[in-house]
Amino acid sequence: MATPPKRNNNSPPKVSVIIPAYRVAPFIHETLDSVLAQSFKDLEIIIINDGSPDTTELEDVLANYNGLIYLKQENKGAGAARNEGLRRARGEVVAFLDGDDIWYPDFLSEQLRLLESDGGYDLVYADATKFGDPEREGHTSMEESPSRGEVTFSSLLSGRCSVITSTVVARRQPIATVGLFDENFPNSQDFDLWLRLIRDGGARMTYQRKSLVGRRIYPGSLAADPIKSFGGELRVLEKVAARSDLTAHERATLERTVVERRATMAVIEGKRALLRGDFTSASSSFTQANRCFHSPKLILVLLGLKLAPRWLQRLEQRRTTTSHA
Repeated sequence: MATPPKRNNNSPPKVSVIIPAYRVAPFIHETLDSVLAQSFKDLEIIIINDGSPDTTELEDVLANYNGLIYLKQENKGAGAARNEGLRRARGEVVAFLDGDDIWYPDFLSEQLRLLESDGGYDLVYADATKFGDPEREGHTSMEESPSRGEVTFSSLLSGRCSVITSTVVARRQPIATVGLFDENFPNSQDFDLWLRLIRDGGARMTYQRKSLVGRRIYPGSLAADPIKSFGGELRVLEKVAARSDLTAHERATLERTVVERRATMAVIEGKRALLRGDFTSASSSFTQANRCFHSPKLILVLLGLKLAPRWLQRLEQRRTTTSHA
């Protein structure tokens, strides 16, 4: 039976590991084993069952572990689950891990070293390597969304810096000070929190490009559905737009990001419409996207939809089949 390191109950751990669990029973043992295999040992593990329909299977797996802090709540979403973990956490530092992802053995030691470097940071993150989906196996999150330059409110807004939650190690107090995760967001509540930490909490953030996490991609996971991801980001950006304290530069960055996110969603929706043979919707979506991107490739796609839509559909079907082979 696997057991977290024994510790004096009167002595708080350095790190509280917070793991929300919803439909992750097939994966949670790998997640927990990766935490227990950490070279850094001064930690507690908090699992929050967010009203998961696979509770029986989940608890069967958890029965093989001693010393976990196991919490249950009705289904309220990942933000509410993480908040419950934060309220229970005793560590000065918290580390977030999704119940289907894994940490590499030196994740905590390397991230804690970065957290304390250069005068100290409030939040650090790293790169993650994808697995579980043959099309994206071995590729990293920063290959798709590279972080560039300093982490600022504007760089987070624009996507120049993109935080992967399962790679985050952060000081607990600044998160409490800005009000935890916003439970009104079904997803992207982490994006909202990072923005508030910098804008309202004055947090210092940085990252390393080294991959320290395995990020599982599979049907049904949020990471596998870019439409849900972008949709969540847009809801957060709408909240930011309602602020009255944005500078002219920040508001311009926000407006540009909203246009780009909607255009990217339109490309994805256009491809899906093309695959199902809805050429009118495909043309509308690609036209919308091209108003932002002014892309020669999109112009060729739109021309193909006019002259040979069935051929273009077969081409996209072949491309999709090949990429999933």
